Amino acid sequence: MQINKLRGKELDQLFQAVLSLKDLEECYRFFDDLCTINEIQSLSQRLDVARMLRDGNTYHKIETETGASTATISRVKRCLNFGNDTYEMVLERIKDENSKPEEE
Repeated sequence: MQINKLRGKELDQLFQAVLSLKDLEECYRFFDDLCTINEIQSLSQRLDVARMLRDGNTYHKIETETGASTATISRVKRCLNFGNDTYEMVLERIKDENSKPEEE
């Protein structure tokens, strides 16, 4: 697990901050303050690439639709195949969230 190399109080603080966010609006505001637009777009692009790989799309289609480089696509695929299974976990969770009927 590569993240073990990064562990420390600063990273714990960052992750605790993310876990403290209460809704989508707080996430938008926090990440707007924390990251550049390009950093946010890169993170969201990787998640979209993971979704498309999981759905069986070709590198060409993913590259065309997301603008991701083949290097990025390969990195995400490596994580899907040999990583911590968290792309799959969060994609399933957000799929479940997005399929729930809106509560009013």
